[in-house]
Amino acid sequence: MSRARIVSALLVSPLLLALVACAPLPQGSGVAARWQPSPNFDERRPNFVILHQTGSDAAGQALRTLTDPLRRVSAHYLIARDGTAYQLVDERARAWHAGESYWGGLTDLNSASIGIELDNNGEEPFAEPQLVALLALLSDIRARYRIPAGNFLGHGDVAPRRKVDPSRFFPWKRLAEQGFGLWCETSATPPPGFAVAPALQALGYDVANAANATNVTHATSVEAAALAFRRHFVGDDATAELSPDEQALLHCLVGQKAGRPDAAPPAFSAPTP
Repeated sequence: MSRARIVSALLVSPLLLALVACAPLPQGSGVAARWQPSPNFDERRPNFVILHQTGSDAAGQALRTLTDPLRRVSAHYLIARDGTAYQLVDERARAWHAGESYWGGLTDLNSASIGIELDNNGEEPFAEPQLVALLALLSDIRARYRIPAGNFLGHGDVAPRRKVDPSRFFPWKRLAEQGFGLWCETSATPPPGFAVAPALQALGYDVANAANATNVTHATSVEAAALAFRRHFVGDDATAELSPDEQALLHCLVGQKAGRPDAAPPAFSAPTP
């Protein structure tokens, strides 16, 4: 080894030792185990996108909330009414946006999703520049993570007893036309024996009444899921009662999710008493 390389190695080695000494220990079990690192791993890969509305009148107010360590709430992105997009959390990290949640058997959407907040007070249409920016962001996310169309959801879909966002003003059909969500156009009637609760469950909604659920509304889980369904696919959440046309729509969506337009929903798992 040349003299220059020897000097370089002597200078760098103490620095590397210092960095190793300062590096945090890897997270693991409390059981004693020898640390033998393996290179065979990769980072968290999101498989869902959950859309929210801030409930605020200005993006600055939402930014303060989403970055306040005392509030313990965040999202990966915030899109203002004028289309300005802010990234708040690395996509590889688990942001705190969905909370207690459920979709299709998954009970921790935060660990599997990217959360996007849209600055909107819940009582207004979503601004066109905001929607244009959202569609561009969703296209980029989908291309990088290959997220299925049916996995673009609202907070109200994954937490229907606690949340109602995005509101009935959100243009889900427009998103679905570009591959971000499921959609059906049908004037058919539901098949004989069709039941709403098992169909909602087959689509992904939580219809089980959890005895220990926190911060819930007075509605049962089936009612809350039906309201969330109508908000998302009908643009109205005044009632949980699904008309025959809406039941046909639900049947169509279940079949679309299964990849068979005429598929019947699977057997129903009875809700917890």
